[in-house]
Amino acid sequence: MLTDKSDSSCQCSETVAPEELRRRLDEVIAEYKTKPGGLIPVLQIAQGLYGYLPDDVVRHISLGLDKPYSEVAGVITFYSFFSTRPRGEHMVRVCLGTACYVRGGKQVLDAFKKELGVDVGETTPDHKYTLEVARCFGACGLASAITIDYQVHQRVKPTKIREILAKYNLPASKGV
Repeated sequence: MLTDKSDSSCQCSETVAPEELRRRLDEVIAEYKTKPGGLIPVLQIAQGLYGYLPDDVVRHISLGLDKPYSEVAGVITFYSFFSTRPRGEHMVRVCLGTACYVRGGKQVLDAFKKELGVDVGETTPDHKYTLEVARCFGACGLASAITIDYQVHQRVKPTKIREILAKYNLPASKGV
């Protein structure tokens, strides 16, 4: 399983030919094909190779592991760390658990949407940032909380969004 410090999106700058990616994926499938519970590691590695899980890769994994496509797709949609769409280099997650919601989490989310110019689940056109919602970071006493690349920011207010983003060299305002 991925730990909270893992990142399943490709962060490398290496450009690899599609044929080489497929060869690497086939090696992984062969390694895990007979191992009980091998589907999740194969999906994790595939997402690391491709940065996300495109449908043709999901189908290839399904065939390679002799598993129904519905089973593979079901695992992908069940676990939030898997993505069928390209993710940005930086993951911005806004907590909307009860404490964070009550202490302004929705307003914080709206500020991020406006600042980044994307909606929840979307990635900026330059593929640098993806905006997501989470249910709880375990920082309820310090709500509202966000994470950017697994770094937790606490007591976040909408007026502090630009200051927080500046630490990550994020793009200039889209008009907040």
